[in-house]
Amino acid sequence: MPLIRVETNQTLTSAEADTLCAALSRAAAELIGKPEEYVQALVSGAVLGMRHGGAPGPAAFVEVFSIGGLTPQTNIALSARICALLAEQGVPSERVYLNFTDVRASHWGHDGGTFG
Repeated sequence: MPLIRVETNQTLTSAEADTLCAALSRAAAELIGKPEEYVQALVSGAVLGMRHGGAPGPAAFVEVFSIGGLTPQTNIALSARICALLAEQGVPSERVYLNFTDVRASHWGHDGGTFG
């Protein structure tokens, strides 16, 4: 149910993207409190035309969706963890925006149905 989607203008190798996806998946499971087998993480690198604060340079936009579990405290912890992971890929935390969305179970589909 949790989804973490990262879009960055950094060029990542396939191995770097996979390592980042694995770390994002573990972070979501741990911090949101959901089973990792339901977590989906995806990374889109080398996004063209991304700017932050009007200036070029390394940047990222992150979306986190979940059915429940996104409390203010959880969001702060996720923001810190995700920004630390992106910093390892050359994206300074001050050039990362994150959006947290709590989704109703009936609005999240999986395996031919929904969670609600």
